[in-house]
Amino acid sequence: MEISHIEHIGIAVESLEKAIPFYEQVLGFKCYNIEEVADQKVKTAFFMVGQTKIELLEATSPDSSIAKFIEKKGPGMHHMAFAVKDIEGALKEAEDKGVKLIDATPRAGAEGMTIAFLHPKSTNSVLTELCEDKNK
Repeated sequence: MEISHIEHIGIAVESLEKAIPFYEQVLGFKCYNIEEVADQKVKTAFFMVGQTKIELLEATSPDSSIAKFIEKKGPGMHHMAFAVKDIEGALKEAEDKGVKLIDATPRAGAEGMTIAFLHPKSTNSVLTELCEDKNK
């Protein structure tokens, strides 16, 4: 699996409107994109920190994975995402090495990325996302 960098760190929040000011006014980052990913029932906000992004995730439905996460664990770090060149190959390699996949087939994510998640039971309890920018 060829990982080029940490693509983003996903943080579950109860409200983007309430969370964004901390990142802008306290940390000095600029929110450059807010986007809804309807099929994942989430609204996202992105900040650049060097080459890495911070992604804030707000549930848009009580049955979304983010709403369930916050209900169970509270707001906080949700996942770590890595940029890969060949997401299909990376998923096959992970599965061949015994990693349990949440997504056997990549799907569309925020910012036009193709994404897939690895199950935290196979990744030392860290929800791990693989991302490929197929437009590059």
